[in-house]
Amino acid sequence: MAEPTPTADPEILAERTYLAEARAALGRMYEDVVNTPTVQDSSEDADYTFTNRQLVRYRERRAEALVDLPDVPLFFGRLDHPLGSVFEADPADRTRANGADRVYIGRRHVHDTDGTPLVLDWRAPISAAFYRATREDPRGVLLRRRYGFSEDAELTAYEDEPLTGPGAADTGAVDRMLAAEIERPRSGPMRDIVATIQPEQDELVRAPLRPALCVQGAPGTGKTAVGLHRVAYLLFTERDRLRQDGGVAVIGPNRSFLSYIRNVLPALGEVGVRQTTVAELIGRVPVRRAEEADAARVKGEARMARVIERALWDQVRPLEETLVVERGSRRWRLAPEEVSEAVAELRGRGIAYGAGPNLLSQRLAHLVMRRIEGSGEACDGSTLSQLRRNRALTAAVRAMWPKADPVRLVLTLLTDPERLSRAAEGLLTPGEQELVRLPGRPRGPRSARWSEADLALIDEAASLIERPDTLGHIVIDEAQDLSPMQARAIARRCSRGSLTVLGDIAQSTSPWAVGDWAELLEHLGEPDARLAVLDRGFRAPAQIIDYAARLLPRIAPGLGVPTGVRDVPGALRLTAVEPDDLPSALVLACREALKEEGSIGLIAADADLRALREHLAAEGLSSALIGDTEDALDTARLVCVPATLAKGLEFDTVIVAEPARVAAAEPRGLHRLYVVLTRAVSHLHVVHTEPLPEPLGGPFR
Repeated sequence: MAEPTPTADPEILAERTYLAEARAALGRMYEDVVNTPTVQDSSEDADYTFTNRQLVRYRERRAEALVDLPDVPLFFGRLDHPLGSVFEADPADRTRANGADRVYIGRRHVHDTDGTPLVLDWRAPISAAFYRATREDPRGVLLRRRYGFSEDAELTAYEDEPLTGPGAADTGAVDRMLAAEIERPRSGPMRDIVATIQPEQDELVRAPLRPALCVQGAPGTGKTAVGLHRVAYLLFTERDRLRQDGGVAVIGPNRSFLSYIRNVLPALGEVGVRQTTVAELIGRVPVRRAEEADAARVKGEARMARVIERALWDQVRPLEETLVVERGSRRWRLAPEEVSEAVAELRGRGIAYGAGPNLLSQRLAHLVMRRIEGSGEACDGSTLSQLRRNRALTAAVRAMWPKADPVRLVLTLLTDPERLSRAAEGLLTPGEQELVRLPGRPRGPRSARWSEADLALIDEAASLIERPDTLGHIVIDEAQDLSPMQARAIARRCSRGSLTVLGDIAQSTSPWAVGDWAELLEHLGEPDARLAVLDRGFRAPAQIIDYAARLLPRIAPGLGVPTGVRDVPGALRLTAVEPDDLPSALVLACREALKEEGSIGLIAADADLRALREHLAAEGLSSALIGDTEDALDTARLVCVPATLAKGLEFDTVIVAEPARVAAAEPRGLHRLYVVLTRAVSHLHVVHTEPLPEPLGGPFR
């Protein structure tokens, strides 16, 4: 990065003054919201009570969005336009100074007491030029300024990029500022990347709601950040529509990942987005065991949906005897064939199973009423209601179409070999049927040892009984690890909305992972989704990306090799030691990393990590353990990370212990190792005693 502009520079002082004014204005905006009066109370008037409640909720959400985060700069860039050009387009979007219309770009909109904007939201249309303007297409911009800030958000530097005139060709300063922001030492959860969004990322962030968007992103390309910023953008442009359609949710692979990204959206002023895992989204029973890989693969396949459907509808039985309905002194009869026809008609309409008893009783009551009318007796609406409550009719409906509970349905299916055999005939082999059965002999749902794979089966059954609530937009991160059954569960909740699908086929580690995006998008109900590829790695140094990419011919032979754009001297280091020396070598590596600024992640095979952490503690090095608590990233600079929980996380320095053991720990171990090797933003140190997996041998740059 270029040397920081001296703090005595009058321009720096002027920009600091402007920043202070903007912060003061944001504080006034917050106070205005907090002090908004409620409607005059009237305990006898329900309208007043409802209005007050709505106003209080709005005020709370708005106030939370306007909270000033002292360690987050209010603006990160500036655009200078020709004098009068912005004014003519929109009088509100400009600050005039030095013969130019000046626009400050920040994380949220800030205005003064007169309503004049001091900072424009990065999502506003005029702000797009900050990310996309070039010398070839300046978009009416004379000069683009980027700012540098200290850890406590003090403005310390700026660099200008003229887009017209003699200096327009020099973009080196911009590259340095970008690198400096990415390499700024980090601690705790993920930061937003709003100041460093690249043109190809911005184009995806601002993509419309439809069609669905699928982003294949190599490590370090910022796909997670793109997805989160896309949420913020869509809430800016489509807030009312998304709220009416059920809101927005971000689905991550595990709680550790969600804890890591938890601050990004609040920093962008969005506080009402649900962040969850698939298991939390669809879970109806507690998960008490890990599924064996072969069983998980079968349970995750889409053919299980047909098995569940058969098991559910197998409960609907034909009426074997004539239905006799008494009304007064008369008896009215419906033949079994008539009743079966009514049942078949309802099933042919594709109704939810749970709606069946009510619709069937109505249909049968209507058939009886037609008999009554045919005899010359007058009928009205009350006649139909009386018939529907008839004991014989309701008993027949219960017998033919019994109520169903999704948990008990799946429990019976997975513990009753005969019932499973009927439902799975032609779909699962006898060996596969044996694989998917629940262990033990549970007496009921509470005593059953459910796995995460079982949750999707229960959700499938539940969706056949009653349609689930939907969401306006869903972002799925690390989507490559979804099973087809999990994908179906998400698709059901997005039938009226839209999807952003993020992932990397090369990082597929689950036993049920699909082979390509086309197959997964089909299960998600979005076969026509737009597929975009991010293959320029900004966040990981080129040396690390190139080294990890040696695994790609083995784990994802059809995938292109990503390109690293940052060259960091000494970014990659390999250290081979004797087996007895491994713990001491890791302690030394951690001590060296702690001498520098930033976060450190020690990643090892899950089975090895606790012993390694105990050795660190014995040597006086305190650390946090990912998976122990959700705030592990907040409690220590040195974090011990199980390989299975490393996906999506980033650290300034990553120390990998014994790559061969990571690769050998699971069937898709090389995929897991690819994930582990690409978690570093600045430096990767590999310490090993066993030979490295074959693709990783040989010299490196």
